[in-house]
Amino acid sequence: MRYEEPEPIDRAAAIVMLESGDAEQAESAIIQLALSDPDGNWVILQALRLLKSRIGSVRATAATAIGHVARIHGSVDKDTVLPALHALMTDPETAGRAEDALDDIEIFAK
Repeated sequence: MRYEEPEPIDRAAAIVMLESGDAEQAESAIIQLALSDPDGNWVILQALRLLKSRIGSVRATAATAIGHVARIHGSVDKDTVLPALHALMTDPETAGRAEDALDDIEIFAK
């Protein structure tokens, strides 16, 4: 597998992908949004919705997106995201990515 830099995505296309029911599309969209959308708070709202997915990889990718927002924007609503990320710590599918996101928040978010 070769790494490819995610391309920016507009919100309309992202919403279609997020709501498609396809895990790969949702994961791609949330990462693209986290890396390119100027409104970190809006991206966090989308990621929080994905944290409720029944698919572990979607939840894990949403946690990564939250970490990216913290790093890029320098802030997140800690009262909202910290409990959501801590809830992922008991799930082996998501614990590592949640821990990474928590580290990003601690380092980058004021």
